[in-house]
Amino acid sequence: MISRERIVAMEALIRPHVRRTPVIEAEGMVFKLESLQHSGSFKARGAFVNLLTRQVPAAGVVAASGGNHGVAVAYAARALKMNARIYLPSVSSPAKISRIKSYGAELVVEGERYADALAASERWAARSGALQVHAFDQEGALLGQGTVGMELDQQATIDTLVVAVGGGGLIGGIAAWYEGRVRIVGVEPRLAPTLTRALAAGRPVDAEAGGIAADSLAPRRVGELMFPIAKRFVDRVVLVDDGAIHEAQTRLWDSLRVVAEPGGAAAYAAILSGAYRPAQGERVGVLVCGGNTTAVDFGPPPGSQATR
Repeated sequence: MISRERIVAMEALIRPHVRRTPVIEAEGMVFKLESLQHSGSFKARGAFVNLLTRQVPAAGVVAASGGNHGVAVAYAARALKMNARIYLPSVSSPAKISRIKSYGAELVVEGERYADALAASERWAARSGALQVHAFDQEGALLGQGTVGMELDQQATIDTLVVAVGGGGLIGGIAAWYEGRVRIVGVEPRLAPTLTRALAAGRPVDAEAGGIAADSLAPRRVGELMFPIAKRFVDRVVLVDDGAIHEAQTRLWDSLRVVAEPGGAAAYAAILSGAYRPAQGERVGVLVCGGNTTAVDFGPPPGSQATR
């Protein structure tokens, strides 16, 4: 279902609506900056695929999200002049809540974690007839996210790509594109090991859902659609601590002036912490997948007491 041919077709469909995000070479690696995508993350790609390929009723669309998917669906709905209702858990960051509101979507905060918001969105879809747009476990999500792999394939030659894992739509779509032609390494927070638990069990199962990146990488379990792709094409999954993710955020800003949210910095955290150690001469790609955060310290404002 998630083939290279279909990814090519979806890339052509969404091209007028998404950015071709840049790559930069630094520290001996290739950084793909999906943090510069419309809506602040790769999620815009899957959102546009879903809204452009499915029949959207008058009630519009509904989505549950830790944050980035909700931002993306709100952005895509506004661009396509559709109504959107977004359910978020209380763990969502203020930056993502603010962006959803700025795009004009109706926002509902429900429960503490993504699973709570998802259940509430399903109830609303049943009552209202709105089209449900899942954050990761739908064909449209994987096909859209697969266009990240297609684009990077055109921009850089790499041996390995390091990718953060939440529900698995991103790594599943990218792995489907590369089909084993590069080594795909998944990175999860130690406090939200969804794919790690699934691979150990042989199927998607519930896992812990905590940590600094809980608003983007802690959906409780990976998607059913991505799991067979991961089993076939993902080389390994490594775990990183919250401290390593925070360090990666800081290093991306200090060294590259790239703003990344915790989930967006998780892939780089695997390199910095040694959770993944490239071999000598190995050409590594690092996907910076999201930048929806206000956690950037620009110092005191001009004229403040601290600058005098």
